[in-house]
Amino acid sequence: MIQEMIGGLLIPFLGTTLGAACVLFQKKDMHPHVHRILTGFAAGVMVAASIWSLLIPAMEEAADMGRLSFLPAMAGFWLGILFLLFLDFAIPHLHLGSNETEGPRTNLKKTTMMVLAVTLHNIPEGMAIGAVYAGVLMGGDGMSVAGALTLSIGIAIQNFPEGAIISMPLHGEGESRPKAFLMGALSGIAEPAAAIVTILAAGVVVPMLPVLLSFAAGAMMYVVVEELIPEMASGNHSNIGTIAFTAGFTIMMMLDVALG
Repeated sequence: MIQEMIGGLLIPFLGTTLGAACVLFQKKDMHPHVHRILTGFAAGVMVAASIWSLLIPAMEEAADMGRLSFLPAMAGFWLGILFLLFLDFAIPHLHLGSNETEGPRTNLKKTTMMVLAVTLHNIPEGMAIGAVYAGVLMGGDGMSVAGALTLSIGIAIQNFPEGAIISMPLHGEGESRPKAFLMGALSGIAEPAAAIVTILAAGVVVPMLPVLLSFAAGAMMYVVVEELIPEMASGNHSNIGTIAFTAGFTIMMMLDVALG
């Protein structure tokens, strides 16, 4: 079980690393349409994962509450939203395609703040994986190693475009290819770190598993609505991002239902 869990925690990081490696073969800057496609796909995967891998299991875990089984999920979801809102204000970062920094004023380099922006939205993805594996360790209803691995694979799939989205613009900002690759890959370290912290937290507050699962869902949905959807819908031909969102959503839904 421990070996499967370690592998599950590292698979998403591998996805980010492979995506970041695209910069090593890049011949020109990323086309805006490609950026919208990759962003839309990632958003679709995150929304589907939030529903099938986190919110539904959270309510199933609280099934003994009857008609009120939605309460822990709703509370956790709001806590996740507010937590990411806090991080948004507390951590200096710069979203791709924007010249306006967010969070506290700082003298950090533009490229560093771009990496921080991606790292910021990698945190809830790591929390999601950690919450599901915590449920498996605690023998939660409907929680399985296969389901946890499915979530890891789904997030790794959407991490591939995310790795490219960070490393390729960094090269466009003047960083060398190797450094852009390294910075893109390192942005993914936040995921296994957040997963480990979540698993440890679940061990301390075992009855809080439904809240923990929905907390991760809320944090992921904050990233989708606050960052990914505006990026995928920007500019002309925003329908490209919508189609990519649908593709990501249905693929993650299929993986979770068929393999989970």
